[in-house]
Amino acid sequence: MKLVCSKTNLLNGLQVVSRAVPSKTTMSILECILMDCSDGSIRLIANDMELGIETVVEGEITERGIIALDAKIFLDIVRKLPDSDITISTDANYRATITCEKAKFNIMGRSGDDFSYIPDIERIDCVVVSQFTLREVIRQTIFSISDSDSNKLMTGELFDIKGDELKVVSLDGHRISIRKIQMKNSYEPKKVVIPGKTLNEISKILSGDTDKDVSIYFTDKHVLFEFDSTIVVSRLIEGEYFRIDQMLTTDYETKVVINKKEFLDCIDRATLLIKEGDKKPIIINIIDGSMELKINSAVGSMNEQIDIDKFGRDLMIGFNPRFLIDALRVIDDENITLHLVNPKAPCIIRNAEQSYIYLILPVNFTTVN
Repeated sequence: MKLVCSKTNLLNGLQVVSRAVPSKTTMSILECILMDCSDGSIRLIANDMELGIETVVEGEITERGIIALDAKIFLDIVRKLPDSDITISTDANYRATITCEKAKFNIMGRSGDDFSYIPDIERIDCVVVSQFTLREVIRQTIFSISDSDSNKLMTGELFDIKGDELKVVSLDGHRISIRKIQMKNSYEPKKVVIPGKTLNEISKILSGDTDKDVSIYFTDKHVLFEFDSTIVVSRLIEGEYFRIDQMLTTDYETKVVINKKEFLDCIDRATLLIKEGDKKPIIINIIDGSMELKINSAVGSMNEQIDIDKFGRDLMIGFNPRFLIDALRVIDDENITLHLVNPKAPCIIRNAEQSYIYLILPVNFTTVN
């Protein structure tokens, strides 16, 4: 095999596919990136058996072939080469020679025969969204997936398609995040749970361009994302997702309209007094026209008042401040509306159209004087 391509193109391609290289595996071949030039294009492939990424790199092939190269070494070499054209050639013993200007590396590769290619997904049932929309909807929900494998469904996000609406849901047992987006076209109903790891990696690869689309294909076991010169294939999480609608109530005893930035900045200031790992709640006291926020920790205490519009009863309630911050940071509205029932019931932040809904469970607290 022999090829020439620019450092920029090769490095970008390696950085994309390296996201599917496992950090730990018993199959050493999966620690490699496959360079497949057998069909006239330079394809880079990585696969950890749950997530696979393939991208095409522009360049000139003078001799076709396939080789698997250690992902870390390959990426580190290319990253440190001069900003010029790179030539890669291999011999019959899978030794690769990488040259760029006056630099020359020889590294041992492996046969591509043992490499696990990405599953061949039949491209039917295509759903199209813009790269910007997909990246945003992931950013606005991904923080509330669970990082514990004790309940696999909580480590993924529900993609619920009905007509021209896509609803994305995540939860971790303490909060729920829901975003609804309108799509250009209408589709058959579909519900799948996509691993959070997959969505995290996709959000980092997407350009976020409003003029560029992502085509999403579904099968019973897999989902395929296709955009630019890249495809990402992931296993789906099997099982029936939680009945979210039963957890969302429209009833409330107290409704608060508040400036989002003031609210977020105040909570952010309060967290200065909380050490990492400390579970001190922020206590919110709601009375007519005013919201008082208090926090008390071993470091010190703080209280601050914010003007609000209040409807209904006075209320004192406590929350994990990080959960509030995570939700507020991804809401773009100038003013937000909180719906509350009592100190033991969830707070629901939603807009009138319900294009976003954030449910946050309260925490127990002792009154701060």
